[in-house]
Amino acid sequence: MVSNGLSQYPAPVGRASLLLTFKGHRNTILIIGGDVLAASRAFAALEAGMQVIILARGLVCDELRWRADQQQVNLTDWDMLPSVSTSPLPSAPEESLSAFLAENPSISLIRITIHTVDTPALARICHAHNIPINVTDHPALCDFSFASMHRFADPSTGGQSALQVGVTTNGEGCRLAGHVRREIVSMLPKDIAGAVRQVGRLRRLAKNTDDEVAECEEGENSSVTTPNRPVPGWRSSATESKDESSRRRMKWAAQLILSGDSPQTISPCSVQVPNESSLHNLTLLPPPKKGRILLVGSGPGYPSLLTIATHNALMKHADLVLSDKLHPAAILALIPETIEVCIASKFPGNAEGAQSEMMDAAVEAARRGLTVVRLKQEDPVVYGRAGEEVLFFRAHGFEPLVVPGVSSALAAPIFAGIPVTQRGVAESVVVCTGVGRQGKEVKLPGYECSRTVLILMGVARIAQVVDAMIRNDSNSGEGLQNSERRREGRPYPRNTPIAIIERGSMPDQRVVASTLGDICEALDIAGEQRPLAVLALQGSGDTSVLEEGEERDEERIRKWLGVCRWVMREGIDQGWVEV
Repeated sequence: MVSNGLSQYPAPVGRASLLLTFKGHRNTILIIGGDVLAASRAFAALEAGMQVIILARGLVCDELRWRADQQQVNLTDWDMLPSVSTSPLPSAPEESLSAFLAENPSISLIRITIHTVDTPALARICHAHNIPINVTDHPALCDFSFASMHRFADPSTGGQSALQVGVTTNGEGCRLAGHVRREIVSMLPKDIAGAVRQVGRLRRLAKNTDDEVAECEEGENSSVTTPNRPVPGWRSSATESKDESSRRRMKWAAQLILSGDSPQTISPCSVQVPNESSLHNLTLLPPPKKGRILLVGSGPGYPSLLTIATHNALMKHADLVLSDKLHPAAILALIPETIEVCIASKFPGNAEGAQSEMMDAAVEAARRGLTVVRLKQEDPVVYGRAGEEVLFFRAHGFEPLVVPGVSSALAAPIFAGIPVTQRGVAESVVVCTGVGRQGKEVKLPGYECSRTVLILMGVARIAQVVDAMIRNDSNSGEGLQNSERRREGRPYPRNTPIAIIERGSMPDQRVVASTLGDICEALDIAGEQRPLAVLALQGSGDTSVLEEGEERDEERIRKWLGVCRWVMREGIDQGWVEV
């Protein structure tokens, strides 16, 4: 025979692994070690149905002890192993292990998670007993390795599904394997586990669960993985065994499943099994459009501060927009005219009713298959009541997507030229509200020189807020918390700087800056209009507040405010027009 130099079959290339899906219902794994990694491997083995023996010396992590108490694993103390030597000296570790393996012939895999000088000797004993072994950070001693695994959850049941993804780099980069695995998981549909569950139901019907036929995974054995191989036709005159009948139906089901759906298009709705008692009801239908709800933050009001995600939600995805009443016209003007917009009918005394009305409308529209954008001001979860809506929508069968927005708690001070943190001035930030649920008063944080306090929705109750901050109850020493008081901690000095920012980021933004002692009067009387800069950025700046303490605070206030007790500025920096 003359060879033309070309191989008829592919040549094997080494450095690969034989990837198997291993179900260990009749197998036992021995894990030598009691650390967190041992607990992780034990959990993976338990999910595979294996019996788990933990052989540890010294400290054992809490999880393994708990699983031993729950009789999920067999925890054995290495020092309690019987001696195999007649000498009064303790047996060598490898001798004890060899005797232990001889007494437990069901052990089929061994995992060593600890590092000792005896590890190579222990590995030799495992090899002598022909038991595959894996040793942490010792690839030369390993017969097998653990892939970077992800098990998908079934969104319809909330439990773990049968779908798993594993990635291995064969020792070339464990962290890289984890990164690749995360990328794969992120690209697959979130409900793909539900599709797998439906496909399993379809295959069981096609196979006929009454037949005792061994289960096989199409595409995971040595057969050709193509949906184009013809299914043998059934003839009434032919004699067909149960095994042949089942395999013919299974091939038909495989072609049905692989006839065009990609992982990106498969969903639980695309595999319909209406009646599990009838094979004739097996169908593959185009998935109906499913409604969804997006809880979207629109930022403080300036259109350029919309995130790309929010812009896409309004321009590309929305079928219906449900908006809060106070949304700026500039934001609403961006929504295409073809999209229906409903604005909440909130007015004093009707806030709760309007909120319920909007949530009911969102659910009703989503049930009709629409994509509903629930447009919230600023960030949905910063005093935006998004949590209440998430729970409501979830209880009605819709898991909303929450899209963050720029919060005015951080954006408005920037538009006013106020840094909420500044080295040497403010080291921390606290965000709180000036009014509680249903108008109730809230407890404000106490005074700390190095902390900025941001109070949202506080202008309407500015007098009560200021009183709570500066009041010094002589009966409570420094005004420490009491259930009947409205501050938690020290009172604020009356000369503490304060800025009130109204309609932050909007063209008619107004900033009034003064001290706690004068701010209420400043709001009642229009002060002189002049450029405003806060203490830290005034002129050449002053960042020595924390270093020099509170002694110079009064001097700083006079330098900042000049001869006035407050200053006011309206509008925003003209530079924003070009952004």
